[in-house]
Amino acid sequence: MANTVSALKRVRIAQRRTEINRMRKSRLRHQIRTMRRLLDKKDVEGATKVVPETFSLVDRAAKWGIIKKNTAARYKSRLTLRLRKLSAPASA
Repeated sequence: MANTVSALKRVRIAQRRTEINRMRKSRLRHQIRTMRRLLDKKDVEGATKVVPETFSLVDRAAKWGIIKKNTAARYKSRLTLRLRKLSAPASA
């Protein structure tokens, strides 16, 4: 157990940051889940409305270090492909 003042402070800071990171990661997973469910229901209009919010959250999570940059790119790429696949037959 930490017993210097500075070490005790670092423990408090680490606990606070862990809680914030946990909240942010949970929010990210919920947003991606919402987007995937809309795509599963084939709700192109609903998914299109959620895209900016989802991508913004994915980018911010990568910036904060919650997920890696390539993971963020992969999430965005796969969601975009699924959305395009759904919207292509409707416009053709």
